[in-house]
Amino acid sequence: MPIIPELLDDADELTAVRRDIHAHPELAFGEERTAAIVAEKLAAYGCEVYRGMAKTGVVGTIRRGNSPRAIGLRADMDALPMQEMNDFPHRSTEDGRMHACGHDGHTTMLLGAAKYLAATRNFDGTVHLIFQPAEEGHGGGRVMVEEGLFAKFPCDAVFALHNKPGIPLGHIAARAGPLLAASDRFDIHVRARGSHAAYPHLGIDPFVIGAQIVLALQTIGSRNVDPLDSSVVSIGFVKGGSAYNVIPDDLHIGGTVRSFRPAVQELVERRIGEIARGAAAMHGTTAEVSYRHGYPPTINHVAETEFAAAVAVEICGADGVVRDIAPSMGGEDFSYMLNARPGAMLWIGNGPGEGGCFPHNTRYDFNDAAIPIGASFFARLAERFLEKEKE
Repeated sequence: MPIIPELLDDADELTAVRRDIHAHPELAFGEERTAAIVAEKLAAYGCEVYRGMAKTGVVGTIRRGNSPRAIGLRADMDALPMQEMNDFPHRSTEDGRMHACGHDGHTTMLLGAAKYLAATRNFDGTVHLIFQPAEEGHGGGRVMVEEGLFAKFPCDAVFALHNKPGIPLGHIAARAGPLLAASDRFDIHVRARGSHAAYPHLGIDPFVIGAQIVLALQTIGSRNVDPLDSSVVSIGFVKGGSAYNVIPDDLHIGGTVRSFRPAVQELVERRIGEIARGAAAMHGTTAEVSYRHGYPPTINHVAETEFAAAVAVEICGADGVVRDIAPSMGGEDFSYMLNARPGAMLWIGNGPGEGGCFPHNTRYDFNDAAIPIGASFFARLAERFLEKEKE
């Protein structure tokens, strides 16, 4: 596997950085320690360093030559509000915080690429290294774009890597078009009439209404959405009541919707409202529905995806690159950057074994063996995108 030799030499150093970040997870817009590590290392490598975008975001810039072309490489830095259940030495030292999605690995891979690119500068143009805060549900990517990321750091294209357990170590997967889904949230408040549990006929039971709503919501994907399209409606919680013998006055149902196309997104939103209000009306009461659009779908641009996949072949070999991986119903706020600039997100294999469980699991861990692979891919991507003209 043609990993860049310098990055193999740096593997132990980069692993130590990744494990240090893993042991000290920070939540959205609070990545102060992580951002300080990133900024310090970028400066030591010889990069221009800019801090403070989206509060804790960091951008490192490497320039060479006179070409106006520029590429953006993005990594996310934040952790999740979860309790880690691993027992290895670099487990989280913070209660209720955990790097359960591999952002520690993403950050370290990009730092590795930064060190190599700053030292060699085997390109003509500008590389912007974008270390983004608050990917996990808080839209740090959106905030960076809104604060002028691409006006201050112009990029002809922008790329990202995300680890993917289930894809073998040493493999990279790509897909042009929709890669990840839009991620929306909804709340349903059933307004009923409480009563003693022994006399249900004197009230209106919100749990009966809620049960009908929960079941009926599952018919949206199976009976309203075209079978050739994709959608997911999942209930995250049902809250109501506090006593065994009391029927409460109300019930709160919350969940998420995933979709790829705006037409499907609009259909699901409309049907959730119709189902909730209809079920409540059937029992002589009302339901209030709140639907909030979250991250838009992550849609890779065709030319940039094909370019990135070709570069991945240089690192992983032809057999190590999947060019048409199936899309995922997960969401990603890199979508905001792709809505602003051409580019692509690719998946890097996290492999099986310890830590090989799916992200957002209490026993997840990023596979350190992937660090030099991802760093090599980022570095080659910049070099190929900003290739020097042959003399």
